[in-house]
Amino acid sequence: MSQSISAARVATLAGDFGRSPAYVGLADALRELIGDGRIGYGTRLPSERDLTATLGVSRTTVTRAYAVLRDTGYAEARHGSGTFTRLPGGPTRAHDRALWPTEVSAGVIDLVCAAASAPPGIAAAYADAAATLPAHLGGHGYYPAGLPDLQTAIAASYDARGLPTSPEQIIVTTGALAATAVVGSALAGPRDRVLMESPTYPNAVQALRTGGGRLVTIPLDPEGWDLDAIAGVLAKRSPRLVHVMPDHHNPTGLVMSERDRAAYARLLSEHGATAVVDEAHHTLQLDDAAALRPFASYSSDAVSVGSASKSVWGGLRLGWIRAPHPLVDRLTRARVGLDLGAPVLEQLVLTRLLAGDFDTLLAAHRSRLREQRDALVAALGSALPDWTFRTPAGGMALWCRLPMAGATALSVEAERHGVLLAPGPSFAPEGGLDRYLRIPYTVPVHDLEEAVRRIAAAWTVVTARGDHRTDAPRVGRAGVLVA
Repeated sequence: MSQSISAARVATLAGDFGRSPAYVGLADALRELIGDGRIGYGTRLPSERDLTATLGVSRTTVTRAYAVLRDTGYAEARHGSGTFTRLPGGPTRAHDRALWPTEVSAGVIDLVCAAASAPPGIAAAYADAAATLPAHLGGHGYYPAGLPDLQTAIAASYDARGLPTSPEQIIVTTGALAATAVVGSALAGPRDRVLMESPTYPNAVQALRTGGGRLVTIPLDPEGWDLDAIAGVLAKRSPRLVHVMPDHHNPTGLVMSERDRAAYARLLSEHGATAVVDEAHHTLQLDDAAALRPFASYSSDAVSVGSASKSVWGGLRLGWIRAPHPLVDRLTRARVGLDLGAPVLEQLVLTRLLAGDFDTLLAAHRSRLREQRDALVAALGSALPDWTFRTPAGGMALWCRLPMAGATALSVEAERHGVLLAPGPSFAPEGGLDRYLRIPYTVPVHDLEEAVRRIAAAWTVVTARGDHRTDAPRVGRAGVLVA
């Protein structure tokens, strides 16, 4: 059954839209609201009569605004039922594409999926693993906690980072998202709250709510984690789980300091909350800096989630959970409820990589990302000098702040120019952030430079036609919306 939205709610969300002419301003406001998810896909819009009365505009204004929405792919009329929201290309191809990596046409540059091609040496690791696979064919092939040798190798990687870990604390999964889903299923039921940052990695939101947990969000300050605001939310909302990305945060690139890790861990302990620590990017340190201790070094109850997909290759669909001893059985039981184990061949591949010269492989991977990051920074600085961003010390993407709200409109126009983008609202669990854009530097330098040229051309079109909102609110330091 389709949901609907009242005229009063639309009026509140649309705010003081442009009036020159009014139908264009209203259509622009509604496209932004539909594009960034504040008015959901497939929602029945208010009748023209109701919206006319609520907004205090002419019937012609609303009629023409709805016509613009239909003409531009943001709405459709259903005979006898009303006007319903949609998105250009469908729900999986517009502003939430960060959730849906897809094949793209020739000549199109995909800057939605922040994942690099495989570094040298992967094919050889697969060949070596395949040669040893016959030794495992005589058994059933199910390893709910992972191959013992791989558990040992992953545990050793935590030992090397200063976090003593036994193999029994490791549960190997089919990727970090599967690991996150296991944690959500095991530790957060329908009566439990799950605290997520905004912005955050969008797929993690649904994964962590697998058990039915209720979402609570807190804005992540552009300069870092606001521990006073976090303390307030912990005290007021009492979340069961708290999702944290302290290492090269996706999408902002922020890195949590040692001091903040310790303070955050104390807050969680005081309020009985369990940290779910996403460490998918922790190996992708691109600049010289002292290694930081794992968050779980400060929080003995923390559950850490790791991934080979970012540090090695997206096609190596392996992740893992590093859990405190008292939670291992509970998490393993939950894992069996979702699947019975990761593929044996992939586990043999990762075991060989970790046991071999893994540092050399990572060095090559980082070198390539560093070159691409620096090229993207230079290209944006030249073509779009009024855009601002912090050059991240690691990770895979830039988090750009536009001079005005319009990332959703830009993503639509950029697709016409042959570039796929993920605007800020894709990373906002409860909407907003249309002044931000994530641009991965995971494609070759020549593609990045060409993409920036196309993005700059698309941005010129967007700003020339006024397809943006200069009055969009921004998030202040303590989570307060300021004009």
